[in-house]
Amino acid sequence: MKKNNLPRGLRNNNPGNIRINGDLFQGEVRPSKDKLFKQFTTMAYGYRAMFKILSNYFKNYKLDTIRKMITRWAPQKENHTEAYIKAVSDYAGIPADDPINVNDREQMIRIVAGMSRVENGVEADMPDVITGWILL
Repeated sequence: MKKNNLPRGLRNNNPGNIRINGDLFQGEVRPSKDKLFKQFTTMAYGYRAMFKILSNYFKNYKLDTIRKMITRWAPQKENHTEAYIKAVSDYAGIPADDPINVNDREQMIRIVAGMSRVENGVEADMPDVITGWILL
């Protein structure tokens, strides 16, 4: 697939479609050429940013389930949140309302890969997801 035919999140190396905001992440391209979404130098840095945000959701807001995290990540005004939650839960093999451990590598890799699949409509490249975790 040519770069311009890829989903926006993959073109931007931003598999979570993280919107531009005041946060600066490792590997972020500033300024982003995309007016709405962040861009990263590599996919691994895009995945790293997703792991960081989910970890902060837990630390700062006590969001400890897939349902709570996705409800914040993909609010209903922009997304079909319930379908997103179900897709990630099914993909990760973790019930939507079971507590998750943000320090559990295997759980988090499955969750983030599932989110990437929902965001971009294609399977995540697992070596990039794993490298994103290692970069934390």
